[in-house]
Amino acid sequence: MTEKPLRSEITTPEPLEEEESAELSLRPQRLAEFIGQPKVKESLKIAIDAALNRREPLDHILLYGPPGLGKTTLSMLMAREMGANVKVTSGPVLEKPGDLV
Repeated sequence: MTEKPLRSEITTPEPLEEEESAELSLRPQRLAEFIGQPKVKESLKIAIDAALNRREPLDHILLYGPPGLGKTTLSMLMAREMGANVKVTSGPVLEKPGDLV
């Protein structure tokens, strides 16, 4: 039995355009739409509302934990609520303090 070669777009680690748009459409668009993590969500809402009322940027927040808790989604929601851009990274990528700037 001979195996068919896999299409390169299936085996590449880079996301496909249609995957990115589908993923974005599945994510909640507002913090109120986020399901789960009620204590985290309430704390973030208080921090975001306070920063908006002071007309200041949100203090630095570090989200950590195992995959699937919603860290990336929460970071995108925080940025959207604040009207700011977000740069998503992961701990293993950071090698020196300058990587955070």
